Amino acid sequence: MHPAAEHSPLGKSSEYIATNTPSLLFPIPRAPKWAELGLSAETLPYQGVDFWNCFELSWLLPSGKPVVAIGEFAIPADSPNIIESKSFKLYLNSLNQTVFAESAELVEVLQKDLSAAAGKAVVVRVRSLDEVAAEGVAALPGTCIDDLDVSISNYDEPQPGLLRCESGRVIEESLHSHLLKSNCPVTGQPDWGSVVVQYRGAALDHAGLLAYLVSFRQHADFHEQCVERIFLDLQRLLKPEHLTVYARYVRRGGLDINPYRSTAVIQPDNRRLVRQ
Repeated sequence: MHPAAEHSPLGKSSEYIATNTPSLLFPIPRAPKWAELGLSAETLPYQGVDFWNCFELSWLLPSGKPVVAIGEFAIPADSPNIIESKSFKLYLNSLNQTVFAESAELVEVLQKDLSAAAGKAVVVRVRSLDEVAAEGVAALPGTCIDDLDVSISNYDEPQPGLLRCESGRVIEESLHSHLLKSNCPVTGQPDWGSVVVQYRGAALDHAGLLAYLVSFRQHADFHEQCVERIFLDLQRLLKPEHLTVYARYVRRGGLDINPYRSTAVIQPDNRRLVRQ
């Protein structure tokens, strides 16, 4: 378990507070998990963002009439802290009875509070249901590897030894799987997700990649660290010219978390998937 996580609201009974309370946000430093992976804030081999989408965002107009919307929060991948998910939910609930004259005022408050917790500027968008509905449901790029015939027996810890490549052949491809699952390191509850691997480098064995991704099935870690571990294991194996790894996790408590990590500047697609 992350040393700070045991003090978070996860797994504990929590009072419902319905007026804006930024102190509910519980930051968890990224540094200890980076250190486990041999990284530090100064040596990150990737850039990226964690997209959080809130489907239960609501507040009051001055007339007392409630508004519902969908919030998008982009937290930089190199921010000092992640925000523990239950505390994030409790904080967003604290807006339910808070009055904002217009959505721009709400956005300003969200950016201020979330940036303070993350330790770096968080970009916030608040959109109507019609806007998000018009985007539709996205499909992941490239080839789905889920129908490959693989034998798997180890689910407790990620097994990078399952990854294989053809060092003499360089290709560029996009692969994805919907079979990613890990567990919350505090509550043990399952986190379901889909993962994308895009790279240019030594040809990756698809069956080995699928077996490796499934080996996360009983692994306990936060969403962000799972994606970073996958990125690093692939980078060490492939030594690619370019590598992007991202995961789209199924929402819990009205929130989904979508970490993106890449060797290049990318413009992530944050449209929801069918399970989101």
